[in-house]
Amino acid sequence: MRVGVNALFLIPGEVGGSETYLIETLRALAATQPDLELVLFTNLECDACLCERLDEFPQVSLQMLPVRARNRVARVWCEQTRLPSLARAAGVQVLWSPGYVAPLRAPCPQVASILDLQYLSHPADLAWPAWLAMHTLIMQTAQRCAHLLTLSEFSQREIIREAGVAPEKITPTLLAAAPEFFAPSAAGAVAELRRDVLGFEGPFLLCVAHTYPHKNVHRLLEAVGLLADLPHRLVLVGRPQRGEPAVQAALARWPDPKRCVRLERVTRADLVTLYQAADAFAFPSLYEGFGLPVLEAMAAGAPVVALRRAAVPEVGGDALAYVERDDAAELAARLRETLAWSPAERAARCAAARARAATFSWERTAAAVADVLRATAAR
Repeated sequence: MRVGVNALFLIPGEVGGSETYLIETLRALAATQPDLELVLFTNLECDACLCERLDEFPQVSLQMLPVRARNRVARVWCEQTRLPSLARAAGVQVLWSPGYVAPLRAPCPQVASILDLQYLSHPADLAWPAWLAMHTLIMQTAQRCAHLLTLSEFSQREIIREAGVAPEKITPTLLAAAPEFFAPSAAGAVAELRRDVLGFEGPFLLCVAHTYPHKNVHRLLEAVGLLADLPHRLVLVGRPQRGEPAVQAALARWPDPKRCVRLERVTRADLVTLYQAADAFAFPSLYEGFGLPVLEAMAAGAPVVALRRAAVPEVGGDALAYVERDDAAELAARLRETLAWSPAERAARCAAARARAATFSWERTAAAVADVLRATAAR
């Protein structure tokens, strides 16, 4: 079966979890679904990156559209006008749009992945014109596509309620941690990370999140500020976003702001080592359609302290140390309690979390996506 994949949304290194979702699902589809021939419609930012990875994706070919995804107006216009004609010329039997938005008209049945509806509950993440355009396109996508995919039962309920689609029209497909998060880091990797990336010895807490308002990173800064008696630094991996002023205000109240180490980008190998070397992983997010960093930390053996919000309990089950309220003092107390675990308790809890993480797999995700694509094309 010939499947078109709308990758016009993809800006490598900048679109967060949706990039991981696309790349890992493509890899698993190529490995486990040999009957699917995939035609990726790419943009000027992602075409070269995907071309370099074609050896990972047998059965995949690329067709580039001369548009940049950073120019949102041009990208949407191209997606709505040029992509349908290219899909027709490519002879695809079903068109899958994994980045929230699909063409409103297409020459074949369509499937779209609406990963979550975070923009509705936290509109401050976007400028008003971008919010309005996103809302209009996502609601139209939900109505016009033959079937929808999402990342969790939580997101499925959100989309049913807000978009008014029938439950049978939307399928949740859970994500997974890649195998390298389960594998112990190479000998010397932690020492090399400390020397070349972190620049310090000693214990640290880890958070992986761009500073969008809903990521609530400023609350973590407030909490760690209450733990000044502990030797831990906070390593924050992620780029500044619209929540950065609150982060800077919280950091300014620290007696020693140098206790926070900011890393905008790290390699996948360094990220794995960071998870494995951290004394705890903190995830203060108020809204997650899935929460992949939680699963990656669980796989890597890091104790996870997280707010019990949105889809996070679906991912973590009873293997996380939960915070019930969005409160800096409660978050600080939970972190302090977690750091005080005995070595035996830490080992037992982390082993349980790793076992739970192992129940998620990209192969299962790919199988669910393939089933939906086949069923949709058959209509």
